[in-house]
Formats: sequence, C-alpha cells, structure tokens
Amino acid sequence: MPPRYAYWTILIDQKPTAFRAREREELLPTLNQLRRTSSDVVMKWFARGRVWESPEAEREAQRAARPPQERRGREWRPGGLHRDPRERFRKKGKPRGKPKRSGRE
Repeated sequence: MPPRYAYWTILIDQKPTAFRAREREELLPTLNQLRRTSSDVVMKWFARGRVWESPEAEREAQRAARPPQERRGREWRPGGLHRDPRERFRKKGKPRGKPKRSGRE
C-alpha cells in the first residue's frame, strides 16, 4: 500500500476517488475503464496536501524561489512602545498615609 501522503490518484469531474497507487502504471487500466463511462477523468499526483500534474511539478514548486524575507534588527519590535499591555488593567494603589480609624474610638 502506498504512503497516504504521496500517490497517484484518479479524479472524476475534479473530485477525488478511492483509486490511488504509488506507481502510475498500476492505475492505467482503471483509468482507461473509467474513461469509457465518464468524459472528465484525469490522473494526478497528490502530495503535501495538494493535487499536482506530476511529481516533477511538485518538486519544481518546492524549489521555486521564495520571496526574500525582511531582515530585521534587534531593536525592531512591533507596536512601537514597549509597555506591558496588562498595565492598564491593574488597580491603582491609593496613596499611603495614615490608616483610617474605625468609628468606635
């Protein structure tokens, strides 16, 4: 049984089927039989969660140049000010002075 994450599969009307195999030649007889009854039958490669035309197309996409990532220095931080965002929810302490007396003295 082929690995579940990389295999050839047959699509009928752009929808996946249970027909899958690691080698393309294993599915050719099934593909030919399905083409007799349905007009939109294709075989594609499934890998990395996507459907590809072939394993080579998948490899080419993996090798494709990714856009350069932005270089940031140590001083860069999002948001500008570096205050604790929880500070505004903390209760403000009352100024400490003489303690209040109870009315029974």
